Amino acid sequence: MPTYSIGQAAGLLGVSSETVRRWADGGQLGMDRGGAGNRVIDGVSLAAFAKERAEGLHPVPDEVLTSVRNSFAGIVTKVTLDDVIAQVEIQSGPHRLVSVVSREAVEELGIEVGVTATARVKSTNVHIDRADDRT
Repeated sequence: MPTYSIGQAAGLLGVSSETVRRWADGGQLGMDRGGAGNRVIDGVSLAAFAKERAEGLHPVPDEVLTSVRNSFAGIVTKVTLDDVIAQVEIQSGPHRLVSVVSREAVEELGIEVGVTATARVKSTNVHIDRADDRT
């Protein structure tokens, strides 16, 4: 089973190392001592904690009926307009999302830099890369 250092866990959760330490000290996140005596978090516990923590962060409003399960609320950081197409960039926590939509949609929705927006992702083709960080 993989284990993660406090810094690695912080990076994956998008928080500071100090926050991870507080969660561990408060009993919200389990930690053990690794072979060198350093504090480590097992991957299964970290995954469960991350999933639990994310629940409800970006809920779909009740009035929206959708099959999309992956939503990223954030702030629009860039809009590039063409005659027909627009490219919209949203920063949602540590995630940068880029969408290509029609210019008409961007104008109708009033999408511009600085407004809050939610990107919803539904795909039948999701690529997953794995870092070779096995310990």
